[in-house]
Amino acid sequence: MRLPSATVLAASLCLAAPLHAQARSAAETAVRHAVSAWAGVRTVRASFEQTVTNTLVGSTANATGSYQQERPDRLAVTFQDPDGDRIVADGQWLWVYLPSSMPGRVTRQAEPANGSGTVDVTAQFLDRPLERYEIADAGPDTVSGRPAHAVVLTPKADGPREFSRAKVWIDDGDGYIRKFEVSQSNGVIRRVHLTSLAVNVPVNESAFHFVVPKGVRVVER
Repeated sequence: MRLPSATVLAASLCLAAPLHAQARSAAETAVRHAVSAWAGVRTVRASFEQTVTNTLVGSTANATGSYQQERPDRLAVTFQDPDGDRIVADGQWLWVYLPSSMPGRVTRQAEPANGSGTVDVTAQFLDRPLERYEIADAGPDTVSGRPAHAVVLTPKADGPREFSRAKVWIDDGDGYIRKFEVSQSNGVIRRVHLTSLAVNVPVNESAFHFVVPKGVRVVER
C-alpha cells in the first residue's frame, strides 16, 4: 500500500524529532561529565600536538610540547618544536616568549583576577557550558585508542568571543577533554591533541617562574 507523500513526510518528521533530542541529550550528558571531572582537578601534566591553520592565506604550522598546570592560575607550556618557545602564567603575570617567531622580546600581561582564563588549556570549554554555548552532538569517536564523544560548542549571543566554534572530544571513561578544535572568525583553526594526560600529580614549582633571558625586551600588554 502506497502512503500519501504528506503522510510519509509527517512520519519522517516525527521520527527525526526524538532522534535529535536523543543526540542533544547525549551531547549534554558528555559535557556534564566533563564539567564534573574537571571540577576535581588541581594539577595537570600533559604533552600535546598542535596544528594551526590559517584558511585565508592557506598556511599551516605544527608544534609539539608539554605543559604543567596548577589550578586556578598557574600554567607552564614548554614547546619542543619550535624549541625554546614558552608560555608561563605565574599567578600574577602571563608571559609569552616565542623566539621562533618574535625574537628578542617577551610579552607580559596581568592575569585576570579569576585565574589564568583562556590559558587554562581545556577549562575555557567547561565554564558554565550549558548556559554559554549551543551544544550539538558530533557522535562517538576514538582518541588515542580511547572511546570518546565529540561535541560542538557554538557561543550564544552573550557568550564568549574567543572563538566562533569549538569541537571537543570528551573521554567516555574519565570525562577529560583529550582533543579540541577551535575555529575563529579570522579564519584561524587551532587543533590540539593531548597525547598524554595525568591529573592530580606532582608538578615542578620552578616551572611556573619565568626569568627574562639576557638581552630580551619586555613588552607590556
